[in-house]
Amino acid sequence: MTVTDDIDAVFAALADPTRRAMLARLTQGTATVGQLAEPFEISLPSVSRHLKVLESAGLVSKGREAQWRVCRLEPEPLRRVDDWMAPYREFFGGRFDRLAAQLQAMGAPAPATDGGSDEH
Repeated sequence: MTVTDDIDAVFAALADPTRRAMLARLTQGTATVGQLAEPFEISLPSVSRHLKVLESAGLVSKGREAQWRVCRLEPEPLRRVDDWMAPYREFFGGRFDRLAAQLQAMGAPAPATDGGSDEH
C-alpha cells in the first residue's frame, strides 16, 4: 500500500461521524468495544463493522484483556495525514494573516486566530 492509499483509507474512515466519535473517545484512553458502542443506538455488529474500517485504516488496534476486546487509538496514520496537509495549512494560514491585516487596515477588529485548531 502506498502513502496515498494509506491517506485515502484514513479519509474514508474519517468520513463517517460514528467513526469520528469513536476515535474522539479513544483519545481519552483505551476502551472496550462495549464502551465504544454505548453512546450509539446501533447494533454491536454495526459497531464491529465501524471498528473494522478504523482498523483497516490503521487508526485503531484491538487487543484482548481477559474476556474484553480493548481498542486503542493508533496515531501514526493521523500524523501522515497531518504531514500531507501541512502545505495547505501554510497556504491558508498566509491568506488568513493577510485578511487580518486588511481588516485591521480598514479599522475592523481582526478575527481571532488560534493556529487553525477550531473545533467542529
